[in-house]
Amino acid sequence: MGSQLGSAGLMLVNTLINIYLFLLMLRFLLQASRADYYNPISQSVVKVTQPVVKPLQGFLRPMGRVDLATLAAGFIIKALSIILIMQVAIGGIPSFGGIAIASVAALASAILKIYFFALIGMIILSWVAPHASHPGAILIMQLVEPIMAPVRRVIPPLGMIDLSPIVVFIAINLIDSVLVGSLTRAAGIAGALVGL
Repeated sequence: MGSQLGSAGLMLVNTLINIYLFLLMLRFLLQASRADYYNPISQSVVKVTQPVVKPLQGFLRPMGRVDLATLAAGFIIKALSIILIMQVAIGGIPSFGGIAIASVAALASAILKIYFFALIGMIILSWVAPHASHPGAILIMQLVEPIMAPVRRVIPPLGMIDLSPIVVFIAINLIDSVLVGSLTRAAGIAGALVGL
């Protein structure tokens, strides 16, 4: 019974860390997509993630749209959480390579999940409120537009039907199963802590 409670506690800690990682990657993607910085949701994400990103911003400057400090913060938090959880769970630490690979897989998984849920939100909004002015709706549209625009150029809408979200969903699932799946397997035992 005690070991089951301990395992449940470790999984809860891992889930909370992955939710925070999700917020960090949302911040990363909002900057990469040049979403409205003054949107109240953007401001909330920045406030929640600023304590871990700010120390790294002094020496990791953004490269164009790529916020290296946010990526590094996500990588460090995930790597440290893997070390701590594995130390408590199995009494040892996986190889450094396994920890690094699992951390990269966790970042990629979080980014893909954000796009997946944002696309679902975009589709629902296009049906029920195509011209919504809510800050959340605006942010979703700004977030997905950079990945939707290139696909729409190749596959234009057929009258009222836009097939581009289907193509993007397929691409997300392929990247998730091939890239994230391969990284998770390559990480070994640390790969068990990759996703939500």
